[in-house]
Amino acid sequence: MTISPLPRRGGVHFDTRNDGRALRVSAHPESASVVLSIWRGDECVATHYVAAAELPELIKMLATTLVAATPAQRPHAS
Repeated sequence: MTISPLPRRGGVHFDTRNDGRALRVSAHPESASVVLSIWRGDECVATHYVAAAELPELIKMLATTLVAATPAQRPHAS
């Protein structure tokens, strides 16, 4: 068995602070789950398991957070 550090199903989101950090999202249909992992360079430093049944609530939380943060991040007109 070969283990790949990059998800076969999922994606990678690189941290904008550009210090080698990335969030990897990997789908695991065989266990009806998704794993979120935090990487620094080529080392996994943390993981979080999310069951498929919990994904809608996580997505809702992310969307709600985005909507709440959006007005504060808009540039002010000069």
